[in-house]
Amino acid sequence: MKIKDHFLSQEIFEIVETNTKGVFKTSPIPSNISKYYESEDYISHHQDSGSLKEKLYKFLQSFNLQYKKTILIDRIKKNSKVLDYGCGAGEFVKFIENDFEAFGFEPDLDARKIAQNKITKAKIIDNLDTIESESLDAITLWHVFEHIENQDEMLEVFSSKLKEKGLLIIAVPNPTSYDAKHYKDFWAAYDVPRHIYHFSKSGMENLISKKPNWKMRKIKPLVLDSYYISMLSEKYKKSPLFWLKAVIHGTISNVKALFSNEFSSLIYIIEKK
Repeated sequence: MKIKDHFLSQEIFEIVETNTKGVFKTSPIPSNISKYYESEDYISHHQDSGSLKEKLYKFLQSFNLQYKKTILIDRIKKNSKVLDYGCGAGEFVKFIENDFEAFGFEPDLDARKIAQNKITKAKIIDNLDTIESESLDAITLWHVFEHIENQDEMLEVFSSKLKEKGLLIIAVPNPTSYDAKHYKDFWAAYDVPRHIYHFSKSGMENLISKKPNWKMRKIKPLVLDSYYISMLSEKYKKSPLFWLKAVIHGTISNVKALFSNEFSSLIYIIEKK
């Protein structure tokens, strides 16, 4: 399947299935991939712009942050140690820092500075060596895992940092959702080449089943993602009344997913054995 980088470069990339059934990879991966993040519109790495897209993102984000925190509160004790890997501008770390001993890992200097200016108790780091082995109760990756090329290596690193029965929580877009099938090559969550990997629900299950250190515990939806992804997809299509069409197709996606469990984005709650 050929996909255009609608967000920035307008270049064409291909998505091909890997050796793990249901897991796909963008090809080719540019050697200078950092330049594909160089845009003021890249949400994770900038402050409020006042644009309609940004306002909608922040509105949906406020609900998502509470939902994400609830996932942690339901599963680990208060004041447990939590690392948000790829914390971006630090919104989630800031949101949980009064409930947990929170750390945010962010390699991008500009994003890290923004995060550091937001938090009061949490720690923002750029080196995982500062985290002791088997010290964490949970590691979260909110739409980050798909950006990581050396995933096998990083899964080993995450395992080394988590306590026994610690949780790895990964949220990624789902290319077998209704909105993905509806928008096809305009589906914004392909986001090539920044999204290196793409996971169907069965693909993520297949990936984790191959790892002796991990066990899939639960899969939960990120219901609001369908609306934001649909809005971006409609804008890529240059649709009039893009916001209305996004509401319609985002709702259709969620209703269909109530029966298929194929939501636009899925959260995988994985336990270290």
